[in-house]
Amino acid sequence: MADMHALKKLDLNLLKVFESLYVEQNMTRTAGVLHITPSAVSHAIKRLRECLGDPLFQRSNNRMLPTPACQRMAPLIIDNLTRLRQIMQHWGEFLPLTSEHHFRIGMHYALEPSILPALTTRLTLLAPKVTFSSVKVDRVTLTRDLSAGHMDLALDVALPIKSPVQHQKLIDDEFCVLMRKQHPLTESMNTKTYFDAKHIGVSNRSSGASVEDLSFQQQGMSRKVVIRCQNYYSAKSMVANSDNLLTLPRRLAEHLSQDDVEIIDLPIKIVPISTHLYWHKNTEQDSALDWLRSLFKGIFED
Repeated sequence: MADMHALKKLDLNLLKVFESLYVEQNMTRTAGVLHITPSAVSHAIKRLRECLGDPLFQRSNNRMLPTPACQRMAPLIIDNLTRLRQIMQHWGEFLPLTSEHHFRIGMHYALEPSILPALTTRLTLLAPKVTFSSVKVDRVTLTRDLSAGHMDLALDVALPIKSPVQHQKLIDDEFCVLMRKQHPLTESMNTKTYFDAKHIGVSNRSSGASVEDLSFQQQGMSRKVVIRCQNYYSAKSMVANSDNLLTLPRRLAEHLSQDDVEIIDLPIKIVPISTHLYWHKNTEQDSALDWLRSLFKGIFED
């Protein structure tokens, strides 16, 4: 049982030692990483054991293995330590060339192929030590995730968002059609032949109409979706080996297009899909996140 009185006076440096020992599973290596003596590591873990009322680690040959309670709680502690370090990184002026900042960017998986290569290229040139994670956007919890710092900003379609989340449209992307080379409709695509054809739909939801199908329905039309999958890369591979058609945003299609497929204009006008940038208003004065927002705006302007 944890000693609540001792927890109130807990030296947070003990958690740094705990984190390192959990990762290294060896007293000597932990001491080397932290530039302290093995005796200091042992003393720190002893103090933490007394505070938490758990052995935390048990020796097995040359390894220090976590107890079940430690195994359960360590990831939560380490995650929060990581978040604390990221918060402290925000302090003061952001200098891209020397910063070792880590950004967490919320992004729909379909946007990654067209955005991440451009982002990586710019970071390599402008901020070579900066790292990032692309994480899944949950539209239900987007406001909470931005507020809690679980992500620094997000990119997604236009959403009914209000303050304290701010947003800006980055691009309107028209839909097009991806089909295999030498497809029978290559030279004869029109509205009738498009809707007479068989289609592949892409969605990570188990049911429900896609964005393009909703637009078709608003015009009193529907297409025959014979295959539904969760990934555009899978859909592209199936298109390359069949007469099925794939309707998708042009920016994404250009990244998927190879020798075995080609892009054709969609024969019917539908509302383009918009990509917006989302951030919490509390981060507007953060120099690092302001720089990152500007970087994304530049990517889409190019």
